[in-house]
Amino acid sequence: MKVTPPKSRTSLRRAVTGPMLFLFILGDVLGAGVYALAGTIAGEVGGAIWMPLLVALFFAMLTAGSYAELVTKYPHAGAASVYAEKAFKSPLISFLVGFCMLAAAVTSAAGLSLAFAGDYLGAFVQVSPHVAALVFLVVIALLNARGIKESLGANLVMTLIELSGLILVVVAAAWFFRSGDAHLEAALQFKPGVSPMLAVLGAALLAFYSFVGFETSANLAEEIRDVRKVYPRALFAALLTAGVVYMAVGVAASSVLPMEQLVATSAPLLEVVRASGLNIPPRVFAFIALIAVANGALLTLIMASRLAYGMACLGLLPEALAQVLPNRRTPWVAIIATTLVSIALTLTGTLAALAQTVVLLLLFVFLSTNLAVLVLRRDTVEEAHFRVPTWVPVLAIVSCLILLSQQSLETWLRGAALMVVGILLYACTRIAMPVAIKPG
Repeated sequence: MKVTPPKSRTSLRRAVTGPMLFLFILGDVLGAGVYALAGTIAGEVGGAIWMPLLVALFFAMLTAGSYAELVTKYPHAGAASVYAEKAFKSPLISFLVGFCMLAAAVTSAAGLSLAFAGDYLGAFVQVSPHVAALVFLVVIALLNARGIKESLGANLVMTLIELSGLILVVVAAAWFFRSGDAHLEAALQFKPGVSPMLAVLGAALLAFYSFVGFETSANLAEEIRDVRKVYPRALFAALLTAGVVYMAVGVAASSVLPMEQLVATSAPLLEVVRASGLNIPPRVFAFIALIAVANGALLTLIMASRLAYGMACLGLLPEALAQVLPNRRTPWVAIIATTLVSIALTLTGTLAALAQTVVLLLLFVFLSTNLAVLVLRRDTVEEAHFRVPTWVPVLAIVSCLILLSQQSLETWLRGAALMVVGILLYACTRIAMPVAIKPG
């Protein structure tokens, strides 16, 4: 059950350049979180939306340092579960890390489907949110099943659209400043009756959701040209770019809209554009926001289905998940399974609750990766690679523990339920393996 890829396998084509990797990571990080959660973050912290975003960026950069070291040290091993296996020599720990990634992905897709079905969609049509979320996930699954080439082609276009939407929010706010009605001081105000430090930490938990996604870039390690130089630069540049855009959007939102209006809507950035006086048709911006959310869901379900397929190929999940369509060569059983779980999860909570569950699951993945960096310092490799100071993974571990301490009981229970499902699948797969390899 060792999950380390065999050294003898044929290497993948190294076709991913620095700019391509930068756009991939930026597209994975940008968009959906801040499009949907800016108002929820404001409800936790008040007008100082940018502060939890800054804290979340700092926490993300720490763990990104650990990924940069491991990806450049082991450029042929591209996932947190593989790093866990190398460091801890335990198939069960490796499985749990991989399943946390998988569970986080399907939960994130469920949350994004609810974001899609909210007030942004309401600018076009009034429909039951759960019905809209179901239809949305089915459409995403069909695009996923059609092929990876079509999916990633759509991702490039949607990434440019979602980035333009966030820039448009900042431009709209700048236009609003010309009227003299903007309240820049609101960006420095905290919610009355709360401790600023505790409010920022609590809101950082939600803000952290806006930065997750960078970790999936580790799966491209074998396809990046000059990976040891290119990967760290692209990773840190993409996170910093996303952070600057996010904080600008946070200042813009709190300066233009009164807090009660910002908190009351599931389409906060649409309300900012409406209030700016820039005369941008609301439906145009709502369309951009829907594209941003759809892009996040597409990338997430692509990753989830491929991860489920890969784990099935390694004997970590039921063999049926490894089946592919004959012509399209896409993992159709894994696509159906991950989509159905996402649909079920839409019934278990709000976007904010699902986002917190995603963060909870990924925090365990990040804890494993940061610990692996320290353990694998004893393992030397011939080629020079990126290396972070020891205090970086140590602080990253502390940051993960801080964010874990902010999670609610409901979130822990939802995460625990998902992990119980994973452990049962793992046990069933292990029991079935001897039967599957019997002759005849």
